[in-house]
Amino acid sequence: MATPDFIRDLRVSAGHQLLWLPGVTAVVFDDEGRVLLNRRADNRRWSLIGGIPEPGEQPAACAVREVEEETAVRCVVERVVLVQALNPVTYDNGDVCQYMDITFRCRAVGGDARVNDDESLDVGWFAVDALPDLKEFGQTRVKQALSDAPTWFDPTGCI
Repeated sequence: MATPDFIRDLRVSAGHQLLWLPGVTAVVFDDEGRVLLNRRADNRRWSLIGGIPEPGEQPAACAVREVEEETAVRCVVERVVLVQALNPVTYDNGDVCQYMDITFRCRAVGGDARVNDDESLDVGWFAVDALPDLKEFGQTRVKQALSDAPTWFDPTGCI
């Protein structure tokens, strides 16, 4: 994931200390029920499409933007699937971030899936019963997006 300019600006004064950031993930389905995935350039793994909203950008708008920027697929958001605070991540340069992920179920409405930026090595549609090796993060989100269950959240610590 490319680092947005506003985060680079923050790092000038914040150094490597923990930044709490919003993040979005899009589980995009086509009319055949297949899931859109990209093989990331940074770790070479298949993944759902995601990114960081720009300041003031609505999370759903960010999901739509990220999908089109990375895959050339146009989509609409159907619903919130999951909201979850993720564990902190320390990057190779020492920067520490922790993300609040909002995952959306989306429906493709146009465009042909292709690599559309330098964040992806490959892009493709996959049947849900024939997904490539996905980390638990992606598997959980696809499963939740396929269900009619209410939005998932971690109830521990809630009053």
